[in-house]
Amino acid sequence: MAPIRTSRVLWSMHLTVMLRLYNNIDPLAEALQLKGSLWARVLQICTPEFNYSSPFEATDEMKRGFDEKGHVIIRGLLEPDELQKVTRAFEDSEYIKSNAYSTSDGTGRKSRVACWKQPGDDVTGLVTRSERVVRTCEKLLGGEVYHYHSKINMKEAKTGGQFVWHQDYGYWYQNGILFPDMISVFIALDASVKENGCLQVGVTVCPSEVAVSMQERHFHQVIAIRIMPSGLRVLRVLFSLRNVIVPHYLVLVGDAVFFHCNVLHTSSANVSDRRRWVFISCFNRVSNKATTQHHFPSSGKLDIVCDSAIRNCTNLTDMSAKDFLDPKDNVLIAAAR
Repeated sequence: MAPIRTSRVLWSMHLTVMLRLYNNIDPLAEALQLKGSLWARVLQICTPEFNYSSPFEATDEMKRGFDEKGHVIIRGLLEPDELQKVTRAFEDSEYIKSNAYSTSDGTGRKSRVACWKQPGDDVTGLVTRSERVVRTCEKLLGGEVYHYHSKINMKEAKTGGQFVWHQDYGYWYQNGILFPDMISVFIALDASVKENGCLQVGVTVCPSEVAVSMQERHFHQVIAIRIMPSGLRVLRVLFSLRNVIVPHYLVLVGDAVFFHCNVLHTSSANVSDRRRWVFISCFNRVSNKATTQHHFPSSGKLDIVCDSAIRNCTNLTDMSAKDFLDPKDNVLIAAAR
């Protein structure tokens, strides 16, 4: 296992922020009362950002940014003609329409999700299996990965619901995956802005911890189980996220965010007249095999394809090899067809 290393000082800073939030002190709001270009400079400092160009290879600088921040943005990961193919495949697919289910955010708004266990051989599956995606994940995580699952999140105009604050690993740990050697690749099919519910990243629990997170009405509870030589020590932190200022990650079509499974994130409701569709593929380290059988693959081997396969692919319709998830099989979500 090669988890992201976070210094004791940084871990202490995380705890200080979370404990201050628990005491209804808003340190981020105090510190970040910033506007205009100054705020933009702060976001630039906080966000490791790179541009895609072919041929593409993840660099040591990307790895350092990921280790420090828990995520990196790669602008233009899908080029315009590739993006057009992928978007058309999702829009026209009867497989997506028949396997999509709704998730309610508790406020009367809903988002639609379709989730699958295998990448498949259609153009969307070739994106997941492409060198630019898989090799980047392997560079950032420090080892061979397999496909855990993929999904498309569809927030329609005016009605799309929010996704509450959570860490992906909070759910995946309950699937028998013992270490947070996991990553998600978030690809924007539509421009993602504040008004249509773009990604937001908040306080991050140290990625070298095992964490379980649960949403409550106004608070987010993080149970961090720190692995110590002498055994396990449990730390419970309650903190309010109602008034915290966090960056809105403005991503254009084709941009991708690679983020670690312990990054704490959310996205708000879509109150705009524009939809927000996002394609997400999730990967696990091969060395991090799940200890229990569950609704996603416990292990696997990826058939990686060259980047040009996306552009050359002619299969935009046959998604029969994806093995779509029936939401009834996932006890961690409340969903309906």
